[in-house]
Amino acid sequence: MIDAVFFDVGGTILDESREFATWADWLGVPRHTLSAVFGAVIARGLDYRETFRAFRPDFDLAAERERRAAAGRPETFGEEDLYPDARACLTALKDQGLFVGLAGNQPAHAEPLLRALDLTVDLIGTSDGWGAEKPSPAFFERVIRAGGGDASSILYVGDRPDNDARPAVAAGMKACLIRRSPWGHILDMPAVSERCLFRIDSLDELPILVAKHNALSG
Repeated sequence: MIDAVFFDVGGTILDESREFATWADWLGVPRHTLSAVFGAVIARGLDYRETFRAFRPDFDLAAERERRAAAGRPETFGEEDLYPDARACLTALKDQGLFVGLAGNQPAHAEPLLRALDLTVDLIGTSDGWGAEKPSPAFFERVIRAGGGDASSILYVGDRPDNDARPAVAAGMKACLIRRSPWGHILDMPAVSERCLFRIDSLDELPILVAKHNALSG
């Protein structure tokens, strides 16, 4: 049975469109140009930070975040950046008596912003806070410990087959791929998708799928 469900953050719970638009403005490049380069970077299987280096080869993300904050233009997000189906999905899973958590590759400043959203979750974990970044096994070991220690009873939900589903399955967890965000639409990894317990287009689908799975498993 599934006892715990953990969600990736960016591209799964949070729509990052506005965030990347602000980065285009900060770099002084047209938003559609940055989006096009971003898509090409994903299609080539590169780290998303290579998008910024296409415009500024010496780009340092941590340093630029500090510069933005000092300039009064910090990287941020809020209620308007939540996907419309996120809040109801988290609440529905909690209503089933499940442990629900957020666990994603996020900078230190993201954790208080996530807490301020007052989502129906039991735990919020970030790569900066945990000192481990997806897709490393250390990150998913932290998820397993936070979820009670039994990897087979944990479902990890994310938009990326490479960073989310594949390492989650390798760690012994169940995985769910949601087809949205640039990664969800561009990356095609059939061998990974076939090993996922669920493949969905909306978080609205998930609570029913989990409930049916647990009913059959019980």
